[in-house]
Amino acid sequence: MASRLLIHVEGETEENFVNEVLGPYLVRKGYESVSARIMGNSRLRDRRGGIRPWPSVRRDIVRHLREDPGCVATTMVDFYGLPDQGDGAWPGRAGAVPELLRSTEDKAISVEEALHQEICREIKGLNPRRFVPFVMMHEFEALLFSDCSAFSKGISRSELETKLADIRKQFKTPEDIDDSPDKAPSRRIEKLIPKFQKPLLGVLAVLEIGLTAIRRECPHFAAWINRLKAAI
Repeated sequence: MASRLLIHVEGETEENFVNEVLGPYLVRKGYESVSARIMGNSRLRDRRGGIRPWPSVRRDIVRHLREDPGCVATTMVDFYGLPDQGDGAWPGRAGAVPELLRSTEDKAISVEEALHQEICREIKGLNPRRFVPFVMMHEFEALLFSDCSAFSKGISRSELETKLADIRKQFKTPEDIDDSPDKAPSRRIEKLIPKFQKPLLGVLAVLEIGLTAIRRECPHFAAWINRLKAAI
């Protein structure tokens, strides 16, 4: 029997991405249903989105897995900005630094493994395939650099294709675009497009780019999709 998939997301952009792009694809691959849930109190618009402290996210995930035995749960959160100190720190984040890990993907995997271990500890006997954590490297906007021509076309700014491509050429993959405060993918885009409306333009760009290109150019994202399909 096909599984139901709930994706715990960071904000409205990711919610739209799941509802309009990723969800329909995964339903075609065999899921009974795919839905997104913004972490935290979604009823309060001024508090929608953003990185939530891990303890509150953990409670949401554990509650969902316990209440719906036929479901698979996953996360879709940006590595950039994940709390690494204090009570709200996410497991594995403090140790996911370049000095200790060799690659961008290593950083993501180290956090994902820590998240998976903690959820499995919280729910004794949990089928480990029912929780598939995913941390985006380094944030959602990196996916838009998978096809700079389609990116610029999707947001009706074709004149920016060359400048976007110049950024992309500096890195092995879009996921390697670094996460420093002034050079993160979102900061680079905002320098070219002030007041970039991420919830609208980000999804328009992804619709033009397509999942095939994103999976081809972003290996960690592609690995997540493969893990989700294997969990059905």
